[in-house]
Amino acid sequence: MNSKSILCPIVALWCHPRSMSTAVERIMRERGDFTCFHEPFIYYYYVYLGKKPLPHFEIDPLQPTDFDAVLARLTDAAKSNPVFFKDMSYYVMPEIFTRDDVARRITHTFLIRDPRKSIVSYYKLDPTLELDEIGLESQWRHLNWVREITGTTPAVIEAEYIQRDPRTTVGKLWRHLDVAFSERAFEWSAEAVPEEWQQVAGWHETASARTRIVPDADVDDESVQSRFDETAAEAPQLRAYLAHHMPYYEKLKAYSLNADD
Repeated sequence: MNSKSILCPIVALWCHPRSMSTAVERIMRERGDFTCFHEPFIYYYYVYLGKKPLPHFEIDPLQPTDFDAVLARLTDAAKSNPVFFKDMSYYVMPEIFTRDDVARRITHTFLIRDPRKSIVSYYKLDPTLELDEIGLESQWRHLNWVREITGTTPAVIEAEYIQRDPRTTVGKLWRHLDVAFSERAFEWSAEAVPEEWQQVAGWHETASARTRIVPDADVDDESVQSRFDETAAEAPQLRAYLAHHMPYYEKLKAYSLNADD
């Protein structure tokens, strides 16, 4: 990528909550050749639209909040350097569906994780979580919109494969993006926490404390299901959330860069 070009690439990692997206963002930051942003559209969804109060969110009054202002922040940064940001698909809906130029200007990629894991993790931090905030349906709608507008299928990566083999899995994403492999990106200092993370520090305590990707403790299906069942016994609505979003997870998974592994 040519950092001197007038229009540098903008790469988006569209995810759902608790999908390990902050760890992937950290890898991209450690490359050193992207200007990175942490969930810039969170201000559009939770502040400008005022959908609901979000726990552990310290609002920075200096951040842009309306859709066009957030987008302008990203495109302005891309005038001088390639840009990477990670965000939630549900933050930008339905507004993004009126912006065909956004489909073409941004390189869209997607990250997914077994929703039995992500729902349990989200519930622990926000027991008031709502159906849309599980996020997988929005990701599926988002991916299909990009396909319809651009005629290309975005890359999908899976959190479980990243935890199992981060270099191989992220390396596949980098090849898809046509950027060089960067060994330096896979380890970092726990003291050098990105400043943007401070506004949502309560959501990223684990990611902030670690210095690399670590394997998932729940590796077998039985333990994953057991942990979900224990949480759903306390919050039965989570079963309906899982039933709603699981089909979208399976559809997204079919497009994974690891689908044939």
